[in-house]
Amino acid sequence: MNLMRYKTIVTLSSVLITVIVLSGFMPQEQKKASNLKVLPKDISHEDLDKVMDGFKVALGVKCNFCHAASKDDPKHLDFASDGKPEKEIARSMMKMTYRINKKYFHVKDVYETKAVLAVNCVTCHHGQAHPEDK
Repeated sequence: MNLMRYKTIVTLSSVLITVIVLSGFMPQEQKKASNLKVLPKDISHEDLDKVMDGFKVALGVKCNFCHAASKDDPKHLDFASDGKPEKEIARSMMKMTYRINKKYFHVKDVYETKAVLAVNCVTCHHGQAHPEDK
């Protein structure tokens, strides 16, 4: 009986180890962004990062310029929060550039993250958080 119990334990342990090891190679479900009001709701995490990186470069800022700190842990950002007015300003600016690109440059799908836009953030901001009034 001890031999049978030993074989069962060894077999179950082997199966468990195999499942654990293989689960590391399985594609992980991507966390979807929430509270998207202008960008496509089905945008990939990779494309969202590219858009946000473009904003950072165009305005010469870091993520915390538009994103509020988490209430639970102020060292982290709450990307879904609308706690900073700069986030709503950014949404308005995106809508404005989309309208300009669609109307004057005939960009068919301004919400396509890979679209080549004639007007974007850097057009006016030139790496500055607040563009000059001229």
